[in-house]
Amino acid sequence: MTDRPTAHIGNHSGLLRQVPPRRTDQGGVDAIVVPSARTAPYLREAAGLAMELNCTLLVLCSKRAERAKVLRDIEDHAIVADVIAVDMPPWMSSLPSFRASELLRDTPFWPRTDVSLKRNLALLLARAVGWERTVFLDDDIRVDDPTDLRRAAALLDTHDAVGLEIVGCLDNSVVCHAIRDTGGDQGSFLGAGALAVATGRVDGFFPEVYNEDWFFLLKGDDGLRPVARMGTATQYDYDPYANPERARREEFGDVLAEGLFALLDQGGRMHDADRAYWKDFLAARRRLINGLLGDARGSDRRDRDRIVASLTAALGRSLLIAPELCVAFLAAWEDDKNGWSERWRAVDGPISAEEAIGRFGLTKRTTIRFNRTGEMPREPHLRTARRRLNTPAHRTVRLPNSGASRTTPMASAGTITTSAVLNPAQWPSNPMVGGPANPEA
Repeated sequence: MTDRPTAHIGNHSGLLRQVPPRRTDQGGVDAIVVPSARTAPYLREAAGLAMELNCTLLVLCSKRAERAKVLRDIEDHAIVADVIAVDMPPWMSSLPSFRASELLRDTPFWPRTDVSLKRNLALLLARAVGWERTVFLDDDIRVDDPTDLRRAAALLDTHDAVGLEIVGCLDNSVVCHAIRDTGGDQGSFLGAGALAVATGRVDGFFPEVYNEDWFFLLKGDDGLRPVARMGTATQYDYDPYANPERARREEFGDVLAEGLFALLDQGGRMHDADRAYWKDFLAARRRLINGLLGDARGSDRRDRDRIVASLTAALGRSLLIAPELCVAFLAAWEDDKNGWSERWRAVDGPISAEEAIGRFGLTKRTTIRFNRTGEMPREPHLRTARRRLNTPAHRTVRLPNSGASRTTPMASAGTITTSAVLNPAQWPSNPMVGGPANPEA
């Protein structure tokens, strides 16, 4: 295997705060936020977790996700949860505009996704409604043990964010997947795919660039916020090399994030990322990708040609990135952080979810169903399922994605046990219905 340049660091775990491995404190979760672009069955997992944790599920829908279908699927499977489902507009005048976004708009580096818009809206809604502990969860993530989320939430007393370790198909860029797949040492850092956030006090935001969640975790020149890792989540399988366009879209954000985190890993500070630094880092990045191309071409992997095509796309996009653009983006991002913080602090609350949705002009795009804590649902099967949640002895709950059912003793009144809601053995490896696993690919 080709030697890797020192500019790429395959594991940033040294930046995390260490947590005692047997820590058992548990805390409450106020809301689970899912920025969804996939079909309705992908939301069953998050809905089951919301029922288990007795918290609100906020689903922000676009592309293949439609609020009416999401709600119908959840209720058809007798998942009794408090759900706020929003069909997202393409843009929102009620959210701040960002200088960094304007710098990239109408250029090859514009990400062309709405995930940052969704997550930023969720941050402001959390502020308005009064959600102190919010879990961001992607719609292709499965959490087998909700206790992991409770433990992560408990750590938010002393941490700004706590991520679950992603297993299964690791959450990496195309280039980082290629490093691993050609024999290199490549880990996976925290990400908003499974991230508990102290939304009551953290004033960060998600910029419109790939690796936006890494930028959210950065506080300023001092580097990373107080963050830790606790628990495990599984990402459904996907093919990172299915479309070379994915590698093109990721490259600019991957350069920025890997460059900044490499600085922090080596004891540097954010202000050290000047033009000279980016010139050297970009050169090292291109040597890295060229080396990976050589490794891929010489391998006997069945997906060799697709890896080569994706890496070629990443290299082509990298050649368009100038050191001056990196410096300019980070300067604009710093200004945007200040503007966002002012906007975040100006949000009044707590107010009701209905009022908060109205303030952002989303009333006609939103459906709210508080089947867990509101008035008793009208549908007989939901009424029956809700009564079972409060049965003091035993109850039978139908598993969301199968025809099976199970009788399970209650842990306590009003608390539903994990095995009754989500039995991983009963779930398919990927609940794909009506669309590919990678709608963004």
